[in-house]
Amino acid sequence: MSQFFNRLPGVLALLLLTAALFYAGGAFAQDAAAAPAPALLAHQAAVEVDAAASSWILTSTALVLLMTLPGLALFYGGMVRRKNVIATITQSVGVAAVVSLAWFGAGYTFAFGVGQPMFGFDGDTVQKYFGSTQALFLNGVTMESAYSAAPGLPEYLWIAFQMTFAIITPALVTGAFAERIKYSALLLFTFLWTLFVYSPICHWVWGGGFLGSAGVLDFAGGAVVHVNSGVAGLVCALFLGARKGYGKDIMNAHNPVLTMIGASLLLVGWIGFNAGSAWAADAIAGVALLNTLLAAMAASLTWKIVEVIEKRKPSLIGVLSGMVAGLVAITPAAGFVDPKGAVIIGLIAGPVCYASSVWLKKLLRYDDSLDAFGIHGAGGLLGALLTGVFATTAVNGLSEGANVATQAMGLAWTIAWSAIVTFIILVICKFTTGLRVTDAQEAEGLDTTLHGEALENV
Repeated sequence: MSQFFNRLPGVLALLLLTAALFYAGGAFAQDAAAAPAPALLAHQAAVEVDAAASSWILTSTALVLLMTLPGLALFYGGMVRRKNVIATITQSVGVAAVVSLAWFGAGYTFAFGVGQPMFGFDGDTVQKYFGSTQALFLNGVTMESAYSAAPGLPEYLWIAFQMTFAIITPALVTGAFAERIKYSALLLFTFLWTLFVYSPICHWVWGGGFLGSAGVLDFAGGAVVHVNSGVAGLVCALFLGARKGYGKDIMNAHNPVLTMIGASLLLVGWIGFNAGSAWAADAIAGVALLNTLLAAMAASLTWKIVEVIEKRKPSLIGVLSGMVAGLVAITPAAGFVDPKGAVIIGLIAGPVCYASSVWLKKLLRYDDSLDAFGIHGAGGLLGALLTGVFATTAVNGLSEGANVATQAMGLAWTIAWSAIVTFIILVICKFTTGLRVTDAQEAEGLDTTLHGEALENV
């Protein structure tokens, strides 16, 4: 029975593929010449291609994908111990594969579909909280359709762009439980988490749900990506427990230079992440790009200052962590604040994320291996709240009415849903695939015990 559950992620993938082929087969069986033009789904509009915007989003899609593969994979891979480098990088690859198929199958329509009448509620009521099932396996998506909020972009491009956000979010979570989770558990967790945590929260904020309608501002993913993944990471770290020897054994980063390469790729990719979220090659994209760079460098500097005060030496890992903290904090605000606001957000993010990653973790004694919560959770919370302070209509008209109370309300919903549903998914994984590797596997290292590979002569 345990062998069956270990193979469950593969079984799910085969079922997904079979269903997709079924849908495709039905489509190919129709006479294309005789078929009438398909009616638009409730979330769609007729596409009116904006060539400049489409070109920029094509580029941004590649940049955001670069953030996960190879950016985050190398960033995390350099920070674990030598015996777990391959396993950690493989986690990012596995997440990308699972999320891509989950997004194709149901994640996209759950996130951006328009609600359908169900359980006695009308479609408008349902839409506040849930997407729809109309576009399962991208049913109804055509060369002539666009997402209604972005009519200048072909819908296939919109789907691909948003898929890269869906990929990196659970990939960030893996940093919290690095060096101790079973690969089969990771794949099942990622599949369920994408559909039942990421997609609903994405819908609430970006897909026409109640948080976006209430005025919650999240330009590129402060709540949807960073707070969501950070909170989920904290729940995972607490649920799985600490690595063997945590707090006693030396667990130094294997290769800070590898982490430097990964962080640099994250920085470059973040341009697509934030500036791409303008959905056009315009002035808002320009200010979002500048804000991204300024906040990253400001946070790197203030993290370094705090580290020097405490430890007398600025570490490369610390400088890079500060840079990522600034990138995280500016994400929800990138297209709503001016450069002065971005610098202030970055300057504050460095010390706040340092305190969360070093002091808070030490105080509460939880093992967030690579600071998924310390940087992404804390940085996302800070950035989302400060968006309510510094957002200005001089940059973006959508900043009208921005305030901290509304931002806090959005964060409260995000934290509650992410924490509760993540916990439920972990329980499911525990009693199916199992979660943790054995003590012997953990001691030897996951590279050899899970993947049969090892770094030689490095």
